[in-house]
Amino acid sequence: MLYFEDLKPGDRFNTPEHTVTEEEIVEFARRHDPQPFHTDAEAAKGTFFRGLVASGWHTAAVSMGLMVRGEMPLRDGVIGQGVDNLRWPRPVRPGDRLRVVMEVAGLEPHPVRLGFGNLLLRCRTLNQDGKAVQEMTANLLIARRPSA
Repeated sequence: MLYFEDLKPGDRFNTPEHTVTEEEIVEFARRHDPQPFHTDAEAAKGTFFRGLVASGWHTAAVSMGLMVRGEMPLRDGVIGQGVDNLRWPRPVRPGDRLRVVMEVAGLEPHPVRLGFGNLLLRCRTLNQDGKAVQEMTANLLIARRPSA
């Protein structure tokens, strides 16, 4: 498990891969983003996307799951304080294989919570062609190593 003190700017971490299915796109969208280009493959053909695509929020949820299962196991988990610059530069389609590359962009001791530090983490979700489908900078609160 990693603590604040184990990280330095420029450190990079990867995640496993996840293949997005048509079924999960439709299931997520029906519950959370019921627009035709997310819920109906036939209707989606006549939309801006010209086919079924995942909701950006679905992409964000998949990305979060990958990050938690990735190479960066943070002690006490990932405590989100916010996200900056969330972008979806291209759509996710059925069959796309996603993975996340994370890079430590900044570290600061927390000014009040002495047992924690602030981590600025740049995250890029890439498809099977290495093209970004999501980009964001996460502001995280992470545990510091306990004093002996």
